[in-house]
Amino acid sequence: MTERTKRKVRSGEVIRNSMKKTIVVNIERHEMHSLYHRVVQKNKHYLVHDEKNECQPGDIVEIMETRPLSKRKRWRVIQILKKAK
Repeated sequence: MTERTKRKVRSGEVIRNSMKKTIVVNIERHEMHSLYHRVVQKNKHYLVHDEKNECQPGDIVEIMETRPLSKRKRWRVIQILKKAK
């Protein structure tokens, strides 16, 4: 396996694109609560590099881990899976 294939890949919804070449992606996951044994929804926001400024709020995108591009930006857009209406 090459180094590039070991990188983490996630998919989520674009929340905001108000910055230049940067979007905010919300990744939603479900996990079991350790004490109450119920499924709990957890959200995490990622700052993602969008070189062509193609993504709009509501789009579903696939992102990949990359080298640090700025203080908080360590992900980049691979592809847009579904465009918002």
